[in-house]
Amino acid sequence: MTDTIEARLAELGITLPEPSAPVAAYVPTVVAGGLLHISGQVSNKDGALMTGRIGEDRDAEYGMEAARACGLMLLAQMRKALGSLDRVERIVKLGVFVNSAPAFTAQPQVANGASQLMEAVFGESGRHARSAVGVAVLPLNAAVEIDAIVAIKG
Repeated sequence: MTDTIEARLAELGITLPEPSAPVAAYVPTVVAGGLLHISGQVSNKDGALMTGRIGEDRDAEYGMEAARACGLMLLAQMRKALGSLDRVERIVKLGVFVNSAPAFTAQPQVANGASQLMEAVFGESGRHARSAVGVAVLPLNAAVEIDAIVAIKG
């Protein structure tokens, strides 16, 4: 593993997006008790919202890509809040919400788009607890929304 997380991102060919501003009455991150709590991040790719209902007008592969996009935004929020991704001790938990058709049951596979990204970036420290649930609708018709809890070094 490389010496810094920023070097690891470069090695993986990952460029983080600009962190999104809140769209309602909340803050993107809160640090409390050695943990960084990150508000839900929706699926944006190249500045465009990834929308649709997985299992209806979008397939599971699109959902995985949307979850990965959420993961990239989570990383961007971590870097903004902490000043450096090297301050991340461990990804503790991801809460994954998938805009799902009623019969769609592969939310865990969709969530892997973000989970695999965290492990690729942070190694063993990127392995985390997780919830992956289907919901009837997400804000702005986003395909996926993910929130996170992150342990901070020092």
